[in-house]
Amino acid sequence: MKTWLLFASLGLISLLNARAESVYDIPVNDIDGKPTSLAPFRRRVLLVVNVASECGYTPQYSGLEQVFSKYQARGLTVLGFPCNQFGGQEPGSNAEIKKFCSTTFHVTFPLFEKIEVNGAKRHPLYAALAGKSSPFPGNIKWNFNKFLIGRDGTILRRFDSDAEPDSSEVIKAIEAALAAK
Repeated sequence: MKTWLLFASLGLISLLNARAESVYDIPVNDIDGKPTSLAPFRRRVLLVVNVASECGYTPQYSGLEQVFSKYQARGLTVLGFPCNQFGGQEPGSNAEIKKFCSTTFHVTFPLFEKIEVNGAKRHPLYAALAGKSSPFPGNIKWNFNKFLIGRDGTILRRFDSDAEPDSSEVIKAIEAALAAK
């Protein structure tokens, strides 16, 4: 009886540990500083993007919003994570970022507070997306890198900054992820 209980306990601990490693369980703060996670987006296809307001790629906000608007009803959510690690191109406060995104690009997809995506202070979400155990490991090279996550939380693709959100490559990957149930 004790042996069975020990194995059951170990199995439960393993299950809990595996669950804690899901991208959905990683704590994040929304753009207003409210603690949350990606759990509300479970079973949706996610396009996670490190964004910046003063970058040559900043116009991609328009493409991200268009893709979000077009595919939201089918199960896609775009998630923007501001980052100031590349040329100081996101110097504003979270409130300033939120205002810029809503007034300049009419962004309606969820934004989160400014984070670091590389280095010693790399946010745990980006450690999962680009860390050693990721299927696409390696430092983020610049603003507007994109990670496509399937409905089950699997990291499906990584796109560099120059991949426009509405490019055929990105759209084909999004549509394939949406088609997979």
